[in-house]
Amino acid sequence: MRVVIPFDARNPKSRLSPTLDREERRDFSEAMLRDVIDVVRETGRSPEILSTAPVDVDATVSVDERPLTPLVNELIEDGTPIAVETADLAIATPLALDRLLGADGNVVVAPGREAGTNALVVRDPAFRVDYHGASFRDHLDRARAGGASVREVDSFRLATDIDAPADLLEVLVHGDGRASQWLRAAGFRVHSEGDEPRAVR
Repeated sequence: MRVVIPFDARNPKSRLSPTLDREERRDFSEAMLRDVIDVVRETGRSPEILSTAPVDVDATVSVDERPLTPLVNELIEDGTPIAVETADLAIATPLALDRLLGADGNVVVAPGREAGTNALVVRDPAFRVDYHGASFRDHLDRARAGGASVREVDSFRLATDIDAPADLLEVLVHGDGRASQWLRAAGFRVHSEGDEPRAVR
């Protein structure tokens, strides 16, 4: 099974701009990417990076500027079973990813917290993705409509993608890789006074 990690190297994590400047967002995004690469390798698989621009990581990198949907659909058409894991799953673990990769089903989906699709396995070459909007529900509906067997993998570790400033707390609390180290080196810490804990610096 191919395991691919899409990565936006041109303008990564723009929703973090209230907290991180452009250079910081790039560095933090690459730290998360390296964490995801490590997790894939710890499952015994070789990750392939699909990046919008060159990125210096210890993995196979293919540069492709196309949007994610047509890019992934072309890979599915090849007929080889494929897993797609987003590059911002900074608290993912090998155990969580193994649950996804080992699950039965022609289409296996791990939902994100905001109705997106954070990780996906496709074993049916007729299936097509659409990453717009509430893609998790759309992918389940598409798979069932096409007669594919479907499996949902409910995982906190795979559901937690890091998009907004509030998400940084999850990395500080649950992460132990490069992304967590980067945040701490940048001066972030957990502020737990009051009703809502949050990441501050």
